[in-house]
Amino acid sequence: MTAPASVVSATPLLAIRSLQKRFGDRVVLADVTLTVPRGRVLAVVGKSGTGKSVLLKCLAGVLTPDAGEVSFEGRALTPDDPAAFADFRRRCSYLFQGNALLDSLTAWENVALPLEQTTLLPKPEIRARVAEALRRLELDGDALRYPSQLSGGMQKRLALARALVTRPELVLFDEPTAGLDPLRRNAVFTLIAHAQREFGFTAVVVTHDLPEALVACDEVAFLDAGHVRFSGPPSAFAHSNDAAVAAFRDSTVALAQSVAALRAGGPLPANTLG
Repeated sequence: MTAPASVVSATPLLAIRSLQKRFGDRVVLADVTLTVPRGRVLAVVGKSGTGKSVLLKCLAGVLTPDAGEVSFEGRALTPDDPAAFADFRRRCSYLFQGNALLDSLTAWENVALPLEQTTLLPKPEIRARVAEALRRLELDGDALRYPSQLSGGMQKRLALARALVTRPELVLFDEPTAGLDPLRRNAVFTLIAHAQREFGFTAVVVTHDLPEALVACDEVAFLDAGHVRFSGPPSAFAHSNDAAVAAFRDSTVALAQSVAALRAGGPLPANTLG
């Protein structure tokens, strides 16, 4: 998926420099440096426990890094510049892993909530924006239904509509396909690609689903042992000779080899369980 040339800028929308985060003695992010070009969709991949969601939460301001810097449009997001943080939060949305929909509110009310809580828009404008977001994500006929009355895919679309109703320039997706079967994973990545084309936002997608990410995203960043081991287009990732990248990327091939060895009566290959 490629954004229109007019949308992509040489200056990254988001820049991460030497970001560090630890919990007690455990170092999760050792030294993360990464740029996110404007108008692109970046997939952050890696093994479980490598800090992908921690990185996303540091970007969103949910967690405070121990060291390093995050810049938005070249402006550092630091505690001593609350105006920069406020501007960033107005222009960024966070899509939670579990959707975080409010069951007591209708689909319409869920989408309207961020506009009512974070803007001073008049009610007619809020109604117009909510109607547009629901229509673009094909939920306009379900506006008065509650989340519990919607399918899993519709709930995902509703969460995305709520994230996009503020017309953000940056959307952070935390494991948007967690727990979904292959067909639904494909549908969610298709939805992200479609919404990005419709709304023109920049996106960071934390995901375990490597095959889908390589197809649907413009850039890939591979986190390993608290560092960005690879950053670049999916085509380069697919041909990287880096040992850690290859081990993660080719894990299905390794599985086939392990199972074949076991069926042939051999021992369990070394490092199979990590």
